[in-house]
Amino acid sequence: MNYAGKGASAAETELDRAGLLALSALALLIGGLAGIVGAAYRAALASADRFRGVVIGWAQGEGLLGFVAVVAICAAAAFIAAWMVRRLSPHASGSGIPHVEAVLHGLVPPASFILLPVKFIGGVLAIGSGLALGREGPSVQIGAVIGHLVGVGSGRNWSDCRALLAAGAGAGLATAFNAPMAGAVFVLEELVQKFEHRTALAALAASSTAMATVHFILGDSPELKVPPIDYPEPAIGPLFFILGAALGFLGIFYNWLLFRTLALYDSFARTPVELRAAATGALVGVLAWFAPALVGGGENITQAALMGSQDIFILPFVLMLRFGLGSASYAAGTPGGLFAPMLTLGALAGLFFGVVCGLLLPGLEIQPQAFAVVGMTALFTSAVRAPLTGMVLVTEMTGSAVLLLPMLAACFTAMLAPTVLRCAPIYESLRERLLRR
Repeated sequence: MNYAGKGASAAETELDRAGLLALSALALLIGGLAGIVGAAYRAALASADRFRGVVIGWAQGEGLLGFVAVVAICAAAAFIAAWMVRRLSPHASGSGIPHVEAVLHGLVPPASFILLPVKFIGGVLAIGSGLALGREGPSVQIGAVIGHLVGVGSGRNWSDCRALLAAGAGAGLATAFNAPMAGAVFVLEELVQKFEHRTALAALAASSTAMATVHFILGDSPELKVPPIDYPEPAIGPLFFILGAALGFLGIFYNWLLFRTLALYDSFARTPVELRAAATGALVGVLAWFAPALVGGGENITQAALMGSQDIFILPFVLMLRFGLGSASYAAGTPGGLFAPMLTLGALAGLFFGVVCGLLLPGLEIQPQAFAVVGMTALFTSAVRAPLTGMVLVTEMTGSAVLLLPMLAACFTAMLAPTVLRCAPIYESLRERLLRR
């Protein structure tokens, strides 16, 4: 009997157990740090939105001078955000999720500390100026930087640093949307795209302490409020399959439009990126002057859609406007994500579908708000190809689980269309674009 072998095995098991406990402790620390930074980022964005509203309210009483002031402020904020990215941290451009994925796949080196302040300040300037960008992209990349720095600083090997980086990214998503489970699922389904026990443990730990920290600082409530929604009757069930298929094709169009817009901006390569961002900011400033509720990340529009307060005759125009505004904002090269604007589009499209179905099928008790909630999940699934993340994210954001089965049906058909047509998921395409640059 090989007692030496047994002893070595036991020692290795004990060492692995100690390493797992150390990894878990570090993940808890990373979650707390990501929660503090994430809460500060959300508070800064809320202040920036309020400031924009105050400025626009003042400017609309000042005539032409006020109009010029709004356009100039929005252009200047976008200019500074793009300048910070170009001069200090090019990887801070856009969502940041493609870069995090590239790091986790070993294709590019991790970002340095400088990305954190660039992403934070640049994101506040860009989103605060009214660009249609989401706060989750910066939060994810900031969390990833925190995770990597803590891993390196504690002397962990690359395998553990990779797990901590992914956990920090998940914690960032959790803080952005008050969705801790979605943060953990996002790590496994989208970032690493496989189930790894150590990564899963680290992601759960980081997301839990991140949300505990955010709740302590900002309070505990769902991200979105929805009216009471009844469980849909069986006769309505097929409509969710149809909604998913429709949004499957809409997601294909969303990805196509985004990359066409990126190519268009790239065609002006001789023009400094700061000027391109300023031009986009100026256009957003013009829109903000006439329709201030239609600019920014879109959380207010999503909330209005979930309450069913959008006019059916206005909905298609708002939807088209936000499609174009979101693509142009992302192509500007400033920090900002895609999740929040995408969820806004899904809510608007779902609400429109539900209202039309209610008019065409008056015999059914249709709640358009239910289709708005499911639409958020379906469009996300079509574009990102991460149905579990989408379902968990929207369920946590709305605080309602009654629509899980309709979500499942819609996600099935929403994922079927782009998969059959071989349209690549948006973050995979963005990652490939990043590696070509």
